[in-house]
Amino acid sequence: MLLRNLVHFGRLLRGAGLDVHTGRLLDAVQGIEQVGLRSREDLRLTLRTILVHRHEDFRRFDQAFELFWREHRSSTRDNVLGAIGERPREVSVRTARGAIEATVQDDTGEGAPEALKGSIRTWSPDDVRRTKDFAQFTPAEIEQARLALRDLEWRVAMRRTRRWSPGAGARLDLRRVVRKNMQHGGELLVLPRRRRKEKMRPVVLLCDISGSMETYSRMLLHFAYALARSRARVEAFLFATQLTRITRHLHSTRAEDVVKAVNRAVPDWSGGTRIGDAIATFNRCWGRRLLGHGPVVLLISDGWDRGDPAILRAQMARLQRSCHRLIWLNPLLGSPEYEPLTRGMQAALAHVDDFLPAHNLASLESLAAHLAALGSGRRGADFRSTEGTPARA
Repeated sequence: MLLRNLVHFGRLLRGAGLDVHTGRLLDAVQGIEQVGLRSREDLRLTLRTILVHRHEDFRRFDQAFELFWREHRSSTRDNVLGAIGERPREVSVRTARGAIEATVQDDTGEGAPEALKGSIRTWSPDDVRRTKDFAQFTPAEIEQARLALRDLEWRVAMRRTRRWSPGAGARLDLRRVVRKNMQHGGELLVLPRRRRKEKMRPVVLLCDISGSMETYSRMLLHFAYALARSRARVEAFLFATQLTRITRHLHSTRAEDVVKAVNRAVPDWSGGTRIGDAIATFNRCWGRRLLGHGPVVLLISDGWDRGDPAILRAQMARLQRSCHRLIWLNPLLGSPEYEPLTRGMQAALAHVDDFLPAHNLASLESLAAHLAALGSGRRGADFRSTEGTPARA
């Protein structure tokens, strides 16, 4: 979003008479990456330093910046489309140029007309879309959130494989030792070493699509689609009263096709919930095939279970023993009043490594950072959720 606005800002400056070409915009992007975006003033000074090269253009730049990167004012409306990336009405370069020139010539220093102010893009330090609950999203907001999830960098912690590669490891590469030292008459003058190859850990996604999860299921399906399109190897399953594998459906090129294909493939959408039976089916039919390389298992559910808690407890224990890390994502955990008091959550929490929220974009961004920072051990160092709820000790 920032990059797109920066391109439009460059066009506005060119229309106002400043010499701003593509090379300078690329320099501005690098400058922003170095300086950061701690404040609006940092952004203004960085762009002015890089984009303005004549003293007489300083005031023209400042006026353009004030018009384009306005402070986002609080609004009583719940649905702020501009804050989630909805494109506002464009301003023609000719109109903006005229407004800037009129402002520069105005000795009083007053701003442009209100009609122009209301239509120029705004600077919004507090992005509403990141903290808004998925259950309150409109269809337009869901689409914008899907694009935001697609742009997230999904990386999972690395694991050592059984294969070797040349490198500064602890072991000698005996084949290369012989080959390298043949030219020295057999004298061991060069001692090449080798190390284990590393690969990204696979991810197994188990998502609850029962009736109690209906307000979150559609958004979490887009989350699964974004995760599958990353470099991580993802196996995805949906469950309500039974388990359905949807991995092959997630490799479609369009999100709309994924939603349609999954709707056709899943027979129990918005049905009852039997978490223990679904996990038992996974352990029995897919566990040996998918859990052999130490994957990270993401189980997304609100914990409302109609099955036997003893079955859920036993199957969760088996699943935790078989994977590298078992993470339970609960959309209800984003509420400050939430307590895991249901029978399903009480039975499962003893066998969960991390108990985290998954109710908005901020929580999923935190999850992406957590997956990238996972260590080689099973339990991390007292990881805490986005909303301040501690993980299980």
